[in-house]
Amino acid sequence: MSNEELKEEGAKNDHRQIGTNLDLFSFHEVAPGTVFWHGKGMIIFRELEKLIREELDKEGYEEISTPIMVKEEVFEKSGHAKYYRENMFEVKDGDQTYFLKPMNCPESTYVFGSKTRSHKDLPLRFSEIGRLHRNELSGVLGGLFRVRQLTMDDAHIYLRPDQIQGEVSSLLKLVTRVYAMFGFAPKFYLSTMPDKAMGDKKVWEKAEEALGMALKENEMKYDLKEKDGAFYGPKIDIEIKDSLGRSWQLATIQLDLLMLPEQFGLNYIDEKGEKQKPMVIHRAVYGSFERFIGVLLEHFEGALPLWLSPVQTIVLPLSDKFSDYGKKVADELKSAGIRVEISDANETLGKRIREAETQKIPYVIVVGEKEESGNFVNVRKRGTAADAKAKASQGKDSLEMKLEEFIAQIAGEIKERVL
Repeated sequence: MSNEELKEEGAKNDHRQIGTNLDLFSFHEVAPGTVFWHGKGMIIFRELEKLIREELDKEGYEEISTPIMVKEEVFEKSGHAKYYRENMFEVKDGDQTYFLKPMNCPESTYVFGSKTRSHKDLPLRFSEIGRLHRNELSGVLGGLFRVRQLTMDDAHIYLRPDQIQGEVSSLLKLVTRVYAMFGFAPKFYLSTMPDKAMGDKKVWEKAEEALGMALKENEMKYDLKEKDGAFYGPKIDIEIKDSLGRSWQLATIQLDLLMLPEQFGLNYIDEKGEKQKPMVIHRAVYGSFERFIGVLLEHFEGALPLWLSPVQTIVLPLSDKFSDYGKKVADELKSAGIRVEISDANETLGKRIREAETQKIPYVIVVGEKEESGNFVNVRKRGTAADAKAKASQGKDSLEMKLEEFIAQIAGEIKERVL
């Protein structure tokens, strides 16, 4: 696909237009760079939250929540007040200055430091779905991709040096597993020690070796980004390609060798009873929910997988005569935990089917006399243009099913998060 074709295709599939068409979110000048999530958009948001929480529960994470606004002293310690101040929102309360947090890491240290930690407690995995604020310039704001208020699926893992490889290996498996649910094949990059870096070079070399070994252990090919690590530690950047062939960096696994523990005086007690400073892994899987949802909408052209679709089924009675049966079908679907709408019969069936297709609803159910008499449903499954041609050539575009059979099938697809 040429650059011009890519541009045209991207404009057609712009997530901002998809969001408007599907009633997912809107933007308003009263809050520039901030998303107003509508009900259907929040369903997508919540499903992503549900997925990541399920995965992190399996991995032994503790979910924490820290304040959105804290005193200036926190960011003076972390260095943000000096190096990132122009990107932070200040709030004055008399002589006291507060900041809306631009990232979660400084505040996670207060949870770690709230009690004495033993070497046996490590690794400690703190996850946080945190609301962040960054004062981005108005000229760079762009839909869900660049916002001033964002939500991160953040985590900070406090660990011993000997735990780095094992922990990074687990994170790589986690990212790969989650991305597979969206059909993404990740590409990995290992970023090494920059010219200006803190800490001992030997410590860096061991850390870089541990990250590389974790990648090799999982048989993951990777490219080197020489001298592209943060000044406080090496990292693994993870990119995916969408359906248009565009690359997106979403996940990051960043090793903090000592900066955060040094700045906030964090320690754990080793096996000899002596204080040692932990290392920290900063990581995100989605990155920001906003950007991830924007990527998903464009990648799937709005036709999200069944489990993620705000409306999973719509019931279309052939006429008012079959409205009661249509309501019965809808009620049974709802009882099975399936998101369903019902369309009245004021418009023609063809028009209602076309509207359901425009709204990217995965399953359209038509009910009439035949369906009511046998407790059947007439099912049309969303598909591509090629699918539609194939069905037309076979002389059919729908399937008759027993209602209970259809419910079992769709419930299974949702539970398994089938693409």
